[in-house]
Amino acid sequence: MSNLPDKARVVIVGGGISGCSVAYHLAKLGWKDIVLLERKQLTSGTTWHAAGLVGQLRASQNMTRLAKYSADLYVKLEAETGIGTGMRQNGSITVALTPERKEEIYRQATLARAFDVEVHEISRREVKDLYPHLDISDVVGAVHLPGDGQCDPANIAMALAKGARQLGAKVIENVKVTAVDDRDGRVTGVSWARGEEQGVISTDLVVNCCGMWGRDLAARSGVTLPLHACEHFYIVTEAIPGLQRLPVLRVPDECAYYKEDAGKMMLGAFEPVAKPWGMDGIPEEFCFDQLPEDFDHFEPILEKAIRRMPMLETAGIHTFFNGPESFTPDDRYYLGEAPELKGYWVAAGYNSIGIVSSGGAGFALAQWMNDGEPPFDLWEVDIRRAQPFQRNRRYLKERVTETLGLLYADHFPYRQMATARGVRRSPIHEHLKARGAVFGEVAGWERANWFAAEGQEREYRYGWKRQNWFANQRDEHMAVREGVGLFDMTSFGKIRIEGRDALALLQRVCANQMDVAPGRIVYAQMLNARGGIESDLTVTRLSETAFFAVVPGATLQRDLAWLRRHARPQEFVVITDVTAAESVLCLMGPKAREVIAQVSPNDFSNEAFPFGTAQEIEIGLGLARAHRVTYVGELGWELYVSCDQAAHVFEAIEEAGASSGLKLCGLHALDSCRIEKAFRHFGHDITDEDHVLEAGLGFAVKTAKGDFIGRDAVLRRREEGLIRRLVQFRLTDPEPLLFHNEAIVRDGRIVSIVTSGNYGHFLGGAIGMGYVPCEGESEADMLASTYEIEIAGERFPAQASLKPMYDPKSERTRL
Repeated sequence: MSNLPDKARVVIVGGGISGCSVAYHLAKLGWKDIVLLERKQLTSGTTWHAAGLVGQLRASQNMTRLAKYSADLYVKLEAETGIGTGMRQNGSITVALTPERKEEIYRQATLARAFDVEVHEISRREVKDLYPHLDISDVVGAVHLPGDGQCDPANIAMALAKGARQLGAKVIENVKVTAVDDRDGRVTGVSWARGEEQGVISTDLVVNCCGMWGRDLAARSGVTLPLHACEHFYIVTEAIPGLQRLPVLRVPDECAYYKEDAGKMMLGAFEPVAKPWGMDGIPEEFCFDQLPEDFDHFEPILEKAIRRMPMLETAGIHTFFNGPESFTPDDRYYLGEAPELKGYWVAAGYNSIGIVSSGGAGFALAQWMNDGEPPFDLWEVDIRRAQPFQRNRRYLKERVTETLGLLYADHFPYRQMATARGVRRSPIHEHLKARGAVFGEVAGWERANWFAAEGQEREYRYGWKRQNWFANQRDEHMAVREGVGLFDMTSFGKIRIEGRDALALLQRVCANQMDVAPGRIVYAQMLNARGGIESDLTVTRLSETAFFAVVPGATLQRDLAWLRRHARPQEFVVITDVTAAESVLCLMGPKAREVIAQVSPNDFSNEAFPFGTAQEIEIGLGLARAHRVTYVGELGWELYVSCDQAAHVFEAIEEAGASSGLKLCGLHALDSCRIEKAFRHFGHDITDEDHVLEAGLGFAVKTAKGDFIGRDAVLRRREEGLIRRLVQFRLTDPEPLLFHNEAIVRDGRIVSIVTSGNYGHFLGGAIGMGYVPCEGESEADMLASTYEIEIAGERFPAQASLKPMYDPKSERTRL
């Protein structure tokens, strides 16, 4: 007889550390009828051979919060379950061999201080004292994080599984989930097999924690889960006499990490060009398996390691290990409910940081499932960022050859992916390419980031200082400020919301007044119940029953999912992704009217075509819908053109603009213009954790219109007062650069971080945005303080403003 239940509240698929963590944390929240199914044995996929490094500092505050949670949890688990986790906070050292890497790790040290993680920049002599076996002759910088550590991954998973069982969860091995069943767009159960035995567990909730098996299982349900396994190599030496306990050591310039364990040394690698694995599927019998050795592939790393740590030359190799780990297209894992299927949740794709991530990820996902919303901003790992095309296996195979190595590559600002490019292209892509465009990629879209001058190389030269396109950005930026520029923004996400109840839906999900006359454009936010910003968008009313929403290309799937989630069953409303149907050309600058009047007979005067309106126009020999809005703070129009006419319209504008000095402009200039105007950037300056009033967007909130999601939170914050405010900063020294994650220093104390940064070519210095705590303070109190921005340990004076430093009254948009 089967010991499997017929029904469950939730079924977790996969018995690695991720699945065990989800089960444990749901049980901790008091959930009953939790079932975890593992196809073979617990930990038999990737967990059992993971290196077990626990580094607290991640790229953002919330990812750091989750990593610190993992470290604390793994210390407590042993006492709770009686299973030794091997958790040892022996610290970590990262050494730099180049000035560029030193800048990076010192920037990380600043970030650690802002996140309250203990960190020390240490000298070469201090490195040698902590790690006497290391050759430090070419070390130019180092940082030490005493709270980092290492652990036993398999035992931690077993401890989590035991903790879940103690709280009533069922953890069952040797049961394969063959399908996730669904009906009417939501999960209804899982089909399973064990030998000849088969069955179904009815459930409304499934969590895919299948690691490298996750993509294929998700694809059977039409769910996008883009990940692919790569071969991951390390060696373990024989016991080395007299080897004492050591911190974890990372030498990213040599693609290597080192871990001492039980008197032996482990050397692991994140080589620049990785080896994908499992393109034809993972063998059915795979369980605690190793992959074939490839010493030729690992040898370059080993040669450098022997020079770096000479004792390795005489140490025997006990184990040469090669095992699979799953990687994603952007080196970030996936959490959350899949937008394609209600009740289908995901926690997978950990990019070789699954051990430090899974404790916190399991906690966050359990809270999310329990509360119906994430405990804090998790956008950088949200499954809704995945694009449907990314499930393509050839794309994934090509991309993960790069993403594994990027873990230890220099993390330069503006770094672009090199592999699996060219998937999504604007109709004028080749036109832009012929005119010197240098492209970046977002959500698969090729976007012109900057335009090279004649004779200039069309490639990035990365660095932490002014990169090779800085002057190009300045020229494009100033053309928009003083003349006229043309941007291709076809990558915008475009959504039609139409039907009898379209207005009712938008009034419910948007904080602004959406009941406007046809032809009006409304800037709005979709809020959550906490008043946090789920989406930042413009909505044009096309007719009584049809609306057109424009969102960032990267958030399209998230925004579609939010709209569909809040459409009520009894409402008649159709939500359609029409992104690929129209190109978008943005004509911006004080001479924009002069140019557009040459290609269109329509009247573009303020009286006939006021700001915040849209009209169908004739243009060239075709038609377009012109939206008078701006993201650069200048007079201008976004022109929505059907893709078949886009090339013609581009050519017509380019020809007409020649006499006005029209300049083609890229996304870098767009961003530098928007930050001078203090326009917010979703995912950086505004997230679902940032209250709309504290983000300075109260002007787009109309509580008088009636009920909408987040209204109570807005009213409550208005009554109680703001806890923090989003502030714009300008460095008074024109030389330093801001990107994001630099520390904001108020009256000598770090209080926050820069959420986004760029160079203000008109204002003459680097510009940043960031939240500053202000509970009980007036605007005058805030501005009376002295501000600095800390960059890689050095502090620079900064001017602060709560109003846009460029054109604070927005007079230029209404020229």
